[in-house]
Amino acid sequence: MRTIPIPCDKPPNPDRGGGLRTQALRLLQMASTQDKAAQVRALDASQCLWELQEHLPEPAQLPGRPQRPLLLHPSQLKTRAVGTLEGRAGLIHALTHIEANAINLALDVLWRFAGLPDAFYRDWWRVAQEEALHFELLHAHLVGMGFAYGDFPAHDGLWDMAERTKGDLLARMALVPRTLEARGLDATPAVRNRLVSVGDQAGAKILDIILRDEIGHVAIGNHWFHWLCAKRQLEPVTAYNDLVVRYQAPVLKGPFNMPARRKAGFTEAELAAMEAA
Repeated sequence: MRTIPIPCDKPPNPDRGGGLRTQALRLLQMASTQDKAAQVRALDASQCLWELQEHLPEPAQLPGRPQRPLLLHPSQLKTRAVGTLEGRAGLIHALTHIEANAINLALDVLWRFAGLPDAFYRDWWRVAQEEALHFELLHAHLVGMGFAYGDFPAHDGLWDMAERTKGDLLARMALVPRTLEARGLDATPAVRNRLVSVGDQAGAKILDIILRDEIGHVAIGNHWFHWLCAKRQLEPVTAYNDLVVRYQAPVLKGPFNMPARRKAGFTEAELAAMEAA
């Protein structure tokens, strides 16, 4: 598993608002997703990983969000044919919204959970920066089609699970990167093929980048889930199944992208249990 080295060769600069966890919380509270993504991408993380042991108080109304898109229950969202411009834009908008949520999820993990190894924070900072890139690529593509983020309604399933698991890092690792985000490994190839079928080669290339990076993001979730299971002396398959029940997580249904899931660090025992379920 790759990590981004963050040197620690100088004291914190108070003008930059403290350490990386404080910066992550500041960014999470920003309302404009475009500004948030740009600042995540631009932030120089060469400062020390200070505050690793420090509890940071939770502010109200996380995460910061724009007034649009309108958030609806998934059952209220319309499915549009990708053969029309509006239908294809709606699909790209849905993907853009997923990446906006993914930025927030990575930033939330960074600030919320204290006392972990340096590598944990390096890993999730890398995830935040790559999710910001994905958002920018998709939003630029959407704008090129004559639309913008917020022009279509969306749902809030990813952040809802983040709220449910905010008190337990093991549950967060199990049910966000390893469950909800890992569904992207299964779904992305089919979505890519839909875009190719209507001549959207640019959109398909963006999804190639996203799938490549998301394998790494799920691998990070897998690594820290297994690390926590070992630390708590839990058997991973049993622990995962218990968490699915306790937090009422969705039971995954196939077909599964087994090659991508293996690259992302799922064990054969985990894959067999997932198929059996």
